Amino acid sequence: MWGLAAAFYLYGFFQRVAPAALAQDLMRDFGLTAAALGNLSAFYFYAYAVMQLPTGVLVDRYGPARVLFIGAFMAGIGSLLFALSPTPALAAIGRGLIGGSHAVAWVSMLQLVTHWFPARKFGTMSGLSLAVGTIGAVLAGPPLRWLADNYGWRSVIAVSGVMAVALTLAIRGFVRDDPRDRGYKGHVPLRTKGGANGRPSIWRGLLDIWKLRNTTLLFLVNSGICGSFLTFTALWGVPFFTQLHALSVQQASLITSAMLVLFAIGGPVIGTWSDRLRRRKAPFLAGALMLTVAFAVLALVPSASLIVLVPLLLAGAFGAGAMALSFGFAKESAPARLQGTVTGAVNMGVMTGTLIQMPLIGVILDHHWSGELENGIRQYGEPAYQAALLLLAGWIAVSMLLLIFTRETHAGTRAEPELP
Repeated sequence: MWGLAAAFYLYGFFQRVAPAALAQDLMRDFGLTAAALGNLSAFYFYAYAVMQLPTGVLVDRYGPARVLFIGAFMAGIGSLLFALSPTPALAAIGRGLIGGSHAVAWVSMLQLVTHWFPARKFGTMSGLSLAVGTIGAVLAGPPLRWLADNYGWRSVIAVSGVMAVALTLAIRGFVRDDPRDRGYKGHVPLRTKGGANGRPSIWRGLLDIWKLRNTTLLFLVNSGICGSFLTFTALWGVPFFTQLHALSVQQASLITSAMLVLFAIGGPVIGTWSDRLRRRKAPFLAGALMLTVAFAVLALVPSASLIVLVPLLLAGAFGAGAMALSFGFAKESAPARLQGTVTGAVNMGVMTGTLIQMPLIGVILDHHWSGELENGIRQYGEPAYQAALLLLAGWIAVSMLLLIFTRETHAGTRAEPELP
């Protein structure tokens, strides 16, 4: 159950990060500026963010199995459209379809974890789920670059679309919402659902989640902690290293992929620590501090030696994995009927930060562009990257401060929270 959901999450993470390795190809084939590339890449996040709240409600209403099935199918269609697009507009629509459909993966997977695993394992499984997804981002680094060089980026993305359609069939055949659907004892007590037709009210759920203090704070925290991390690793990190530090695309992709690997490791490690400590806030703050320090140095001294920058960024990436705690943190702050919806709201914070930051950094880079071109691709200097990175570093720092004001849930060991 979890494995097939995790496979779809891995697939979507691959598509999320792919533009970083394909940046030069996309800029060349579609004639894009930095701002236009940022906007094209961000179409994934636009649709993903828009779908987060509806996704949480749909999972609460119809169950994760059905939602995953539809999402995987639409992601395959979006990938095929992106691969075959002759214009940037159609490519953007394809990216939007991928992002909107993949929006269901994380919330559905966590709902399956809630039902198929004991509650004491939620922090660990959240981190492990994030780690599996991040493998997709690693595959979108040097492996994708190698495949694109040998077979063309369009062919690779098209084949990935066919694979998503095949995954759809597996999800349809095997995934079930609850152990009781397979004749096993359940971990979660059955509850009576309210609203029309015995199901929870959609609008009531959407309104009620924002009455919970931690929902709003964690939404904002994730926009900086994870949003900024993804903005760098999923798009702008590779151009930064190739243009400012004269690395090859393969070498730059290796660094951003290593960051994603440490991010993946940080999730389950910090999640396990949190479960054992029965605290969410302190481990989350520790990870956020690591990321804040790393990006502060990166922004203030972007041309510093890679011997200094790379270890700092890897440590910061490990700390960023603490964002996996935000989902358990949010679910433990909400009544059972709203847990899918509140998870979607917190995940929407990640995408909201990224969809704003990706194109905005492109605008900042273009504003500081000195006119230099290489093979028809704009080249940006240290002042441009410093201005762009200061935006990310500041956003992360503010997010860490907001995290201080969240209320500890003690890993769900207290009575179920009630709405104010």
